[in-house]
Amino acid sequence: MMDSRDCACGQTRVRDDAAQWFVRLQEPDLSQEQQQDFARWLAEHPQHEHEMQLLDALWAASDLLPKVRLQALCAGAPAGSTRRPLLRYGLVASLAALALGLFSGLDRPAAYSAEFSTAFGERRHVALPDGSQIDLNSHSRLRVRYEAQQRLIELVAGEALFSVEHDTERPFVVAAGAGKVTVTGTRFDVRREAAETRVAVTQGRVKVQGRDAAADDFISLTPGQGSHIDEHGQVAAAYAVNPEELTAWRSGKLVFNNARLADVVAEVSRYREQPLRVASAAVGDLRLTSVFKSDDTQALLKALPSILPVTVRTHADGSQEIFPR
Repeated sequence: MMDSRDCACGQTRVRDDAAQWFVRLQEPDLSQEQQQDFARWLAEHPQHEHEMQLLDALWAASDLLPKVRLQALCAGAPAGSTRRPLLRYGLVASLAALALGLFSGLDRPAAYSAEFSTAFGERRHVALPDGSQIDLNSHSRLRVRYEAQQRLIELVAGEALFSVEHDTERPFVVAAGAGKVTVTGTRFDVRREAAETRVAVTQGRVKVQGRDAAADDFISLTPGQGSHIDEHGQVAAAYAVNPEELTAWRSGKLVFNNARLADVVAEVSRYREQPLRVASAAVGDLRLTSVFKSDDTQALLKALPSILPVTVRTHADGSQEIFPR
């Protein structure tokens, strides 16, 4: 489900809510219940804390404004007036406009850094301060670093689906292996393997290039297209992909469509702590079409002998191997 904060109207509502909370927090008689309500609102989404920090900075900047201008802003707010909270809300908005006009550096996005990971079989949803969303697949790890000029993500291992909030002034760059993907706002999947990085687009447009490539050396991908970057930073030409199939892991599914058993084993192994192998190249070349649950890979292995001419053996160390029958 899309978070209402992902659209422009949602962001405006968050900013309005933040301004109203900022006004309430200036009142000396804030009740304990109101304090608890504020704490809950603040914890709901990273964007809430970001907006409050910006208001704090703007309020602090008001100390540098000429006194006569502050008096003009406060005019018409008699002590004890029931209009005082609304007037103070207007004061916050006015101070924001004045402070931003005087101190252009204050409107720069706040710096942000974090690291997220998942264990075998775990999936995780991450909401970033700008409204962008990340879904992490099993056994994955990434680092996030937001700067004034760009939003940088390093996919250290595994796979992630990115839903990026549009920002033409601050591109969203995903570095993975020997390649990188650059967007301003879109939805795409990146998977890092040992020898290559795979990219698939579900919405919008992305720019794919080698990590050290020149700025004009890239290919563009649109919805339904994919590519991969090898370990030397060479980018393959765009080709058709099935985004729904490739991102079925988000709903806990493993979808195989005429897939080589060796590739099936490699995929299933991403969700298991114990290794899974094929006994020979001939077994690995067998083809499989089916759908399984990613959180129950053992069910796949139980069903496999009834689908293909194979048998599954469990070794003393807990690993399993697929042999011809």
